[in-house]
Parts: sequence; structure tokens; C-alpha cells
Amino acid sequence: MSVKANIRNKEDIIEIEVSGRFDFNVHREFREAYENVDQQMEHPKYVINLGGTDYMDSSALGMLLLLREYAGGNGANIAITKCREEIKEILNISNFHLLFKVESASH
Repeated sequence: MSVKANIRNKEDIIEIEVSGRFDFNVHREFREAYENVDQQMEHPKYVINLGGTDYMDSSALGMLLLLREYAGGNGANIAITKCREEIKEILNISNFHLLFKVESASH
């Protein structure tokens, strides 16, 4: 499992890549990925790349909600991308598709 943050300064995009299990064990890395990088960006877009994620639990959903709150709540610009079908199903069952832009791996 790992969490990596990539910053695209020209586009004001912070991409956070989660590989392996997205659960409580990565909560500190996930939080640091967005808290430590967006200091210079006024209104960054967050892209959460779950292409390498093979498991997600309720703590991961909580981490996504904390990111949403940190990024401005209803005004947050967050996309969850490259989701495998089973991950996308978890997000849909939890109604996260109403809070975030969710894209499948096929997009």
C-alpha cells in the first residue's frame, strides 16, 4: 500500500495516487498528501487516482470526506478517477457519486 502525491503546478492540480489497500493504515499519508502540498495553490483541483487500489473500507470513505471538507465542502473540486468496478460500486452504494465526480478505470 502506498500514497503518492503529484503536483501539476501549471494546472493547479494535486493528484493523489493510492495503491493497494485504502484503509486506516494510510490515513496519515493520505492527509499529509493534501495538507503538505497545496499551500501555494489558491483553489486546487484534487484528483484521487484509485487505479491501483484493490480494497477500500469505511475509513477510506471517511478520509475522502475529510479531504472534501478541507478543500471547501460543497465548493471543493475533487475527482475520484480510474476506479475499478468494485471500488466504484462501494462509492455508489455510499452515495459518494453525489459528492464527488467518480470515473471508472475505462475513462
